[in-house]
Amino acid sequence: MPNGEYLRYVALGDSQTEGLGDGDDTVGLRGFADRFAEHLTAANPSLLYANLAVRGRLAGQVRAEQLGPALELRPDVATVVAGVNDILRPRFDAAEVAGHLEEMFAALTAAGAHVATVTFPDLSVLVPLARPVAPRIADLNDRIRAAAARHQVAVAETARPVAVTDPRMWTTDRLHASPVGHERIAAALAHAVGLPGSDDTWTHPLPPRPAAPGGSTVAAELRWAAAFLGPWLGRRLRGRSSGDGRTAKRPALLPLATAADRADSPGA
Repeated sequence: MPNGEYLRYVALGDSQTEGLGDGDDTVGLRGFADRFAEHLTAANPSLLYANLAVRGRLAGQVRAEQLGPALELRPDVATVVAGVNDILRPRFDAAEVAGHLEEMFAALTAAGAHVATVTFPDLSVLVPLARPVAPRIADLNDRIRAAAARHQVAVAETARPVAVTDPRMWTTDRLHASPVGHERIAAALAHAVGLPGSDDTWTHPLPPRPAAPGGSTVAAELRWAAAFLGPWLGRRLRGRSSGDGRTAKRPALLPLATAADRADSPGA
């Protein structure tokens, strides 16, 4: 990807692309897509950036709701990251989910965009109660790699480094990346597309930290289930989503705000 092509970046996806875990709805969300846009802006200060992501969206919803608007923006580079919400549903069809992703890969690359995506870490390492979904994650990752290869889509292999299972890479809900995690995902994408100055340091372990105080693993899992799993299941039973009533984070192509701009505009 020559530097001169970094003109318009469009991000498609769900809560990770929206930036949950990196900031909040009061001070504003940052997230890996904003951080990847920063890498792109370093290569081309004229870059314009749009983020169409909405939390809670399934892969099929991302395709149905975001692909058309993304194509209208004529991106030179796009990221497509979706599927985790599908994995967590009782009924999961890896072929169907991968098919939605591949349709987006195909349409965006056919329109001339350089597309990048990611693979997903094994959530069961972080959430023992999620062990039943580990085969789903592995299956979807294999299908993502195959679809990406067919359409020359760059893949950031964020599923593989041991560092991704460090708890510091995740928020307390264990499903959304922390600021450090979002920073690593952005660096992985920059490396995957070969941005100048990018390398594999995103795969390196985080610095050692003091040993955590001992405690009951069972008790910790029960606290996590009460705080996060219970409310999530409640929304599913009511047919609701965390993204209900929400629209795209950043629907128009705009220059990336600087850190100073974000500090001056809380809630933006």
